[in-house]
Amino acid sequence: MPTKQNTNLILALDPSMTGFGWVVLNKEGKIYNQGCIKTEPSHKKLGIRKGDDRVRRIMEINTELISIIKKYGIKLIVSEQPHGSQSAVAAVMIGIVAGIVQTLADSFKIAVEYYFEGDCKHNLLGVRSAGKGATIEAIGKKYDITFTGTKYKDEAVADAMAVFDIAAAQSSIIRIL
Repeated sequence: MPTKQNTNLILALDPSMTGFGWVVLNKEGKIYNQGCIKTEPSHKKLGIRKGDDRVRRIMEINTELISIIKKYGIKLIVSEQPHGSQSAVAAVMIGIVAGIVQTLADSFKIAVEYYFEGDCKHNLLGVRSAGKGATIEAIGKKYDITFTGTKYKDEAVADAMAVFDIAAAQSSIIRIL
């Protein structure tokens, strides 16, 4: 939990419908909590339409993120900018997660900054394209973070931390928190 001396906490995000990574931390990089919100399509198992199933998944993500924002009194959100798609379904998912992040920021009157994945990797690793393992390794060396050993969780959290890493270097908002 934040202390009275440090209530200006940041929520770093790696938005995704299947593994939505998040980290709560201060501007110095001290981590207060981290996690990954996993949702899976279940429309066949539940006997519902795909669109209704997407709404269920959105609700699961929103419920957890709202709880985190309220618990920690988040003052800034830094997020990877959802991008690219290879199918119509992927394009829909990109729109959904972008909408989730922006709607939460607007609803809670929290500033939000977006960063491109390639810029995050370049800032952290010196290259615009790198594997998930390289990101996890670099974040583990730079920050006091505990990884779970579960691949999708660690990848999502490491990507959220890579977003924070570039924001810490470039954000004027973080400087004044």
